[in-house]
Amino acid sequence: MPACRDSRRWICLLATALWVPAAVWGQTRQQFALQRHRMVETEVVDAGVKNPRVLGAMRDTPRHEFVPASQRKYAYYDVALPIGHAQTISPPVVVASMTEALDPQPGDKVLEIGTGSGYQAAVLSGLVREVYTIEIVEPLGRRAEATLRRLGYRNVHVKVGDGYLGWPEHAPFDKIIVTCSPEHVPPALVEQLADGGRLIVPVGERYQQNLYVFRKEEGKLIRESLRPTLFVPMTGEAERRREVLPDPARPAIRNGDFEELLGDSDKPFGWHYQRQLELVSDEIAPSGQRYVRLTNADPGREAGALQGFGVDGRRVKRLLVTLHVRATDVRRGYGARELPALLITFYDANRAAVGQGVVGPWQGTFGWRPHTARVEVPEAAREAILRIGMLGALGELSVDAIHVEADPGT
Repeated sequence: MPACRDSRRWICLLATALWVPAAVWGQTRQQFALQRHRMVETEVVDAGVKNPRVLGAMRDTPRHEFVPASQRKYAYYDVALPIGHAQTISPPVVVASMTEALDPQPGDKVLEIGTGSGYQAAVLSGLVREVYTIEIVEPLGRRAEATLRRLGYRNVHVKVGDGYLGWPEHAPFDKIIVTCSPEHVPPALVEQLADGGRLIVPVGERYQQNLYVFRKEEGKLIRESLRPTLFVPMTGEAERRREVLPDPARPAIRNGDFEELLGDSDKPFGWHYQRQLELVSDEIAPSGQRYVRLTNADPGREAGALQGFGVDGRRVKRLLVTLHVRATDVRRGYGARELPALLITFYDANRAAVGQGVVGPWQGTFGWRPHTARVEVPEAAREAILRIGMLGALGELSVDAIHVEADPGT
């Protein structure tokens, strides 16, 4: 029976997926509330969210009501969860961070693109005057509308349609938040944003996106880069206009040697969900001039980063993974499974997990070492997420020169 002593340990979610005590299914409202408050304190606050109104909304919004019954046991983990129709509900930290960046005010009229489960709209509901939200997948839109109505969110208005076109009948909007990723900012959203307003949107290629906040001043957008991220793609017209598409027959990750930076920041491009990660410039790096260092002194707490990539299990039978690793006093966290490793989790066309490969784990103290591993790809796989992390372990791990490709021997 695996132990999950820290809600930040998303890897426990995978470890316990086949072991669920009966009590979990019958949790009371009070138990869910306790989990929710703990999640806010151990995840959202730790991630740097400070706005007291946003933190209050995260404590008050029952995330378990917005996920399928089969996923409720994971509702207060900081993870994305499948909600059907190849869509997901974003991790709570992502929701809280985007909400804070939006700077919601009590008098705001907000447009959300990508209703999904309705959770983001519910979080915004108590922070602003009106929320208008658009979902392109009709069953999801109808279900979210019913859930929001059942829970009493009267100032949230749901429309089934293509968010690329916005909602011109109710424009202009003081704030616009986009919870799916287009390759470029949709022009209609720029037009429908009020002067002085804010637009939060993840923009970029399918697996290399950056989260931006745009401010509209005198009709022009001023862009600020927030962080690398990974959202489901904006479908409909946005997808038809997409110019760069991944090739799942040729899986690869980007910036595995950490040389490419995000804009003028000190963050490595292409890697998101970065926790307790430091980008180090040093000529001893195995590849180039930079590598990343992961450090953790709190058992069970995560340190690492992840990146998505396309891979078609019908055409790629095995991945060849190489990287360099260095360790300093690396030791277990709470349990036997809490040691650093490189994980590749595979997902099918509906974004349900269908398998996982592990490179590692590592412990102790040693200098730079090359590692090579072959990871089997499930036939049902259509995409994957690579995560390098401490996974709750203690100590310091340095990583560089990560490379993934289809195994030429298959």
